[in-house]
Amino acid sequence: MPEQFIWGMEVFLNGLMAGVLYALVALGFVLIFKASGIFNFAQGVLALFAALTLVGIMEGQVPFSHLINAVFGTDVHYFGWNVPALGAILLTMVVMVALAWAVNQFIFRHLVGQEPIILFMATIGLAYFLEGFGDMMWGSDIKKLDVGLPQGINSAIDEVTYNIFGYGFFIDNLDLWATLVAALLVIALVLFAQFSKHGRAMRAVADDHQAALSVGISLKFIWVMVWSLAGFVALVAGIMWGTKSGVQFSLSLIALKALPVLMLGGFTSIPGAIVGGLIIGVGEKLFEFLIGAPYLGGATEIWFAYVLALVFLVFRPQGLFGEKIIERV
Repeated sequence: MPEQFIWGMEVFLNGLMAGVLYALVALGFVLIFKASGIFNFAQGVLALFAALTLVGIMEGQVPFSHLINAVFGTDVHYFGWNVPALGAILLTMVVMVALAWAVNQFIFRHLVGQEPIILFMATIGLAYFLEGFGDMMWGSDIKKLDVGLPQGINSAIDEVTYNIFGYGFFIDNLDLWATLVAALLVIALVLFAQFSKHGRAMRAVADDHQAALSVGISLKFIWVMVWSLAGFVALVAGIMWGTKSGVQFSLSLIALKALPVLMLGGFTSIPGAIVGGLIIGVGEKLFEFLIGAPYLGGATEIWFAYVLALVFLVFRPQGLFGEKIIERV
């Protein structure tokens, strides 16, 4: 079997793994959009804030320590204890639910019935606020995140592929875990959105805020619930990306990579987020391997996803799984 083909198979598998990580971020966008019609620009920052909070709790870091030390002249940074990973994840979820309540209480309950562009601008302001708040709360230094997930080459896959092809594939254990977690999340979220009472209420709120209120749906409860779910998805994405590349403020930029995923899969489809992520992940890796590196000097992964999304916007603007909007005039 030609070496080029074998290497291409390895690139394909790694592209699938990368696509799952993109899809994890895109899921948060889809949840918010399905429930409220809001394109949540702050989703990437939510992943960053969740990861910062998780690391801070695990390490026993004093929140706002830099501010406290500057005001009172102290030199306190840590409580002196460490919290196990599972306990820290649960505590971080409590923080994300509290954040969801605050977002609804202080921002979105005042914007019921407003135009989508107003709600979108509110999420931009929220993104910059959370980024600064996270910096002030936990500091801006790069942090290592380790919740016990296995990392490094999967020896079983390496051995099997070596026996078959004479070449061992490098597949990261963390990527395999991300794939499993994403699959479970998609199944759970699809079942919730399609078959639960709150899932149907979520779709009603997205269609018309005032009409949902008129039939007795609590806008406050639905928005807090959805932002809490989006916070949970952001936490999972933050764990995976933070474990892979460290918890740093560039983590918030992963939201930009989720935009082409949404354009391909559709803004209203949970399975579409996964399929779109896989297409982007595989496409950018294979394009770099087959065309970018040999003929274009490399670095095509930076722009490939956006060019592909532009093509979809021209020929199928609702995405592969999105709902086609037809308006009578």
